[in-house]
Amino acid sequence: MRKLLYILPVLLILGLAACENYVDITPTGKKTVDSTDTYYELVALPNRCYQPASFALLSDNVWSKESNIIGKEYLSWDGINMTFNEEAVRKDLSDNNLYANCYTYILRSNIVISLVDHSTGDKDTKELAKAEAKIMRAWDHFILVNTFAKSYNPETAATDGGVAIIREYDLEATPTKATVAEVYDFIIKDIEEALPYLQEEPVNVYHPSKAFGYALAARVYLFHRDWKKAEEAAEESLKRNNTLIDYIALEAEGGPTMVTTYGRGGNPEILNYAHMGGVTEYMSYTYGMISPELVQLFGTNDERMNLFFKMTGNPEYYFDEGSGAALWDTSIGYTKFQYMAVGMRTAEVYLILAEAKARQNDLSGAVEVLNQLREKRIKGTEAVLPEPATQREMMQEIINERRKELLFGFSRFWDLKRFNTEADYAKTITRVFPLVSTNVEQKTYTLKPDSRLYVIPFPLAAREKNPNLTLNTNE
Repeated sequence: MRKLLYILPVLLILGLAACENYVDITPTGKKTVDSTDTYYELVALPNRCYQPASFALLSDNVWSKESNIIGKEYLSWDGINMTFNEEAVRKDLSDNNLYANCYTYILRSNIVISLVDHSTGDKDTKELAKAEAKIMRAWDHFILVNTFAKSYNPETAATDGGVAIIREYDLEATPTKATVAEVYDFIIKDIEEALPYLQEEPVNVYHPSKAFGYALAARVYLFHRDWKKAEEAAEESLKRNNTLIDYIALEAEGGPTMVTTYGRGGNPEILNYAHMGGVTEYMSYTYGMISPELVQLFGTNDERMNLFFKMTGNPEYYFDEGSGAALWDTSIGYTKFQYMAVGMRTAEVYLILAEAKARQNDLSGAVEVLNQLREKRIKGTEAVLPEPATQREMMQEIINERRKELLFGFSRFWDLKRFNTEADYAKTITRVFPLVSTNVEQKTYTLKPDSRLYVIPFPLAAREKNPNLTLNTNE
């Protein structure tokens, strides 16, 4: 019976991931559900998907076609978030399986961590499987706590409601909600235990590498305000992969519509594969419109804007001409340029390193790192920033660069939350809407730094199944 309990969940997970043909369970006994190799392969998951519907428009970076919002200001995530509507009832809205997907992936990791030692196979492979599963378990808990709870604040984290920590495979457990501080402690422990065992070059790109492990560590330490550890981890990641695509050279060669080197698994900046809208996501159709404010922030010489976005000539079905917004070029799909909005890229690691240095008042070091990225993205002399006079000025340059580089996905939403806990960097967002429609009154909407909208409610289905899961908002 014990062996059956081990095997059944693996069969379930493998069944759910039947499209992943790299898992080959043969009837000849070469590879069975109780083999170490099968558990190791269970870590890899090419189609990790994290839908952004519940938070995408809670950002000064993103915009929407007006007809998707008007009349839905109380009815949908997009309508509520675009108009910053705190009066709307959000707690019964679906989050498009974001929460459920994270815990499904955690279950997958926990099956490996809890059961691989009982499998038949190589000891070193067992240690590697557990390490990779712990890194991915940390990744998913990080997404959960930063989306469904308040951002980490050292003054309040010990009492702020977090998310449920799932430490082991146990289908009968009813976990309690941990605090934000406890979740971070768990994430950091997983990462630090996993790092020594991760491989420099895994068997394929869907297994986490040491470069990714250190990149995730750097991100977690940054959000945890451990500046020195964030700096050290970022440097370790960049030792292993410091590649940046030269957008200036790419533009000279005809841009991503002509040069498809970086499409479908060919982007050397990508450190792990995780998607907004599935493996075949097209940025144009998954919240791929950037705000008029962000368009202006890019300026005229930034190839991140010039190569990938269009302000005119876009399909009317997706875009309002004349709004001042811009849409990801609909001709650039993942087969031409795989952007990777959710998964980590080397560019983010440069930005983490720059911020970690700036936080420690190493302004010359911070601007040097930032310029290494800017020189690959911006044409002309404006690519090289002079050293700012103050830490606050340096931080603002980094914040601006994060806005332009880490588009879509979670990044700007999480950044707003964490910077809003600091008086120097907190931002009140104002949005004038609509800009094109003339039959609807134009209003100015405001999102305050302490708005409850920044904490996404746990989905109803999760709360019904687990009465311990109380909301982290006052709804």
